[in-house]
Amino acid sequence: MTAPTTPHGITSHGTTTPSGTAVPAPGASPVSVDLSGRTALVTGAASGIGRACALRLAAAGAEVRAVDRDAEGLAALAGLGDGLVGALQPQLLDLTDLDAAEAAAAGTDILVNNAGLQLVRPIEDFPPDVFHTVLTVMLEAPFRLIRGALPHMYAQGWGRIVNISSVHGLRASAYKSAYVAAKHGLEGLSKTAALEGAPHGVTSVCVNPGYVRTPLVEKQIADQAAAHALPEERVLSDVLLKDSAIKRLVEPEEVADAALYLCSPQASFITGTSLALDGGWTAH
Repeated sequence: MTAPTTPHGITSHGTTTPSGTAVPAPGASPVSVDLSGRTALVTGAASGIGRACALRLAAAGAEVRAVDRDAEGLAALAGLGDGLVGALQPQLLDLTDLDAAEAAAAGTDILVNNAGLQLVRPIEDFPPDVFHTVLTVMLEAPFRLIRGALPHMYAQGWGRIVNISSVHGLRASAYKSAYVAAKHGLEGLSKTAALEGAPHGVTSVCVNPGYVRTPLVEKQIADQAAAHALPEERVLSDVLLKDSAIKRLVEPEEVADAALYLCSPQASFITGTSLALDGGWTAH
């Protein structure tokens, strides 16, 4: 198999998922997009989907403000910047500081709202302070980041807002009240931004993956396997992927490629909608 090559000639051999699906390595992408001269901001960039998005955008030539509260993770990400056409600019930021979040987004051409957190608990046992924090990070902070980014986008007549939502932005699951509420709210925010931004050349789209192979999800698999005395494969097929027609996790790079495509000229008519990467979950 020929190694995938980025638009700028960077070659990488990539990886293969457990089901045999080829996924390019971090920084490489089969999606041809030139983002030279563009500035992007990615939240939750220290790991998982955010890390993959930051690397994809930088490989396409963007100057990427990689935002996270995880200093160690940001340092590791910065170490992957050598050889990329664009640049990674790690920025330590706690998104509960809403004024700082809005200020950080000033001057950005591309905004990827990705940061999130999760707590699984019945509503009657769900801590109100955690519910508040989840909605602050996953809904109010995206609003403030969009608010901070739009003046520059409007002034130049071009902008891309990519909101990393979830299948839980389209469907609910028990015991995830804060996460589901935040993602459903993000869907509405994204559509409103699309309607307001259209006359100014700004698009806004949600990307809705199912369960993604991130450290958070892998820990959930291990914990549930121990709790239910099940092999991890059974946890995947019988619990996490029960409603998915394709019985594997989504790879972070697959989500990043979708985000990168939404920044391309070919995607200029895609706005105000949700792109499901859910393996058929919402086909039910």
